[in-house]
Amino acid sequence: MRARLFTNAWVAAAGALLSFACAASMAAPSTFGPVIGSAVLCRSQLDNAYFYDYLSTAFGPSYKHEGGAYWFKADGNLWGTAVTDVMVSDDTSDIIFLGAVTDSAPDKLDEAIRAAVGVRHDATDKSAFPVRESRPGSKIVYFKTKSKVFCAKYKPLPLLR
Repeated sequence: MRARLFTNAWVAAAGALLSFACAASMAAPSTFGPVIGSAVLCRSQLDNAYFYDYLSTAFGPSYKHEGGAYWFKADGNLWGTAVTDVMVSDDTSDIIFLGAVTDSAPDKLDEAIRAAVGVRHDATDKSAFPVRESRPGSKIVYFKTKSKVFCAKYKPLPLLR
């Protein structure tokens, strides 16, 4: 009986430790802000293979693959705003993109980005849900009750030899 209690306690402790380790491994790495933040603002080169590897290493496998993108659950922060998801394009499209979903409304996200790094996103029209665009080319769009900030560029031509 005592051995069984010890075994059950050990299994429970191991399970708690494992769930703690899994939760801890989902936290964003210290490079998340500079690497992902710069890329979604179109301030760095986009390479979907690089970002797929980066996100897989940081957050584990993608939880879905739809809309030409791999989606990763992220426990991160960009410009003082919580990030819930990060997506990177697959190779089915003529564009390469990287985006992040935040809990903030688009106008509040624009204010946070402007305060943190000076990049401004202007509304492209006067509609109730305007797309906001920066000079480098990043966009902020409404995503249900959240917002999505992303950079999208055409794939470079293959090297001709």
